[in-house]
Amino acid sequence: MPVSGQRSKVIVMAIRWPLLVRRTHKWLALLVGVQALLWTLTGLYMVVVHIDTIHGDHLVRAPVVEPFDLSGGLAPPSRIVAAASGASEIRLQRLFDRTVWRAETPDGPQLFDARSGVLLPALTAPQIREQARRIYTGDGKIVSVRLLTSAPQEMQSRKPPYWQVEFAGWNRPTLYLSPTTGELVSRRHALWRVFDFAWMLHIMDYDERTDVNNTLLRVATWSTFAMSLMGAWLLFWSFKRRKRKTA
Repeated sequence: MPVSGQRSKVIVMAIRWPLLVRRTHKWLALLVGVQALLWTLTGLYMVVVHIDTIHGDHLVRAPVVEPFDLSGGLAPPSRIVAAASGASEIRLQRLFDRTVWRAETPDGPQLFDARSGVLLPALTAPQIREQARRIYTGDGKIVSVRLLTSAPQEMQSRKPPYWQVEFAGWNRPTLYLSPTTGELVSRRHALWRVFDFAWMLHIMDYDERTDVNNTLLRVATWSTFAMSLMGAWLLFWSFKRRKRKTA
């Protein structure tokens, strides 16, 4: 009798372990299956759409390098250094068709007239419109021009202020320009916005969309790994059990 009882106990334990693993595997599959599908779909989008298209390289013209006209003489760099407090770098550049001194300061770049050395004011909305037209490769009309002092969701990585210039078009092309220099800060469009949303789902960072090692992602990854191991164990166990039944 004791021997029979021990055999029954072993048989019961042999049946319960596969049952426990199977149920755990099922619930893990329900929990992480949706996320695994999202990983697949978002990864497919990232592979199918070329990264240069996502970056919006096709929306802007490459800058044209032209020689500076120095015939009228320039304000000495020492005057610019004295006027720009804490300047770390001074260099010549263009503002539209005008030659200017650019000074890098702790508060950001400052532009000075290259000949008089006078500090130039911030760009106006009409000047920003003109600059955006020079940069943009499309022919869509400008639908809005706004000076932003707080960053929208799609520009969380860039510190304002900057001008937002939106053009007409199915993909809502948008240029962000510096209010001081008129230089391109960034560009956004519909395919980039879809990519950004897909990236958020892919890395499971629903706040800042930058943390690729967050707790939620680690839990989902290890849960998927555990589900795979359980599935492999169940597959091995089912083959082994079939052999025993055949024997």
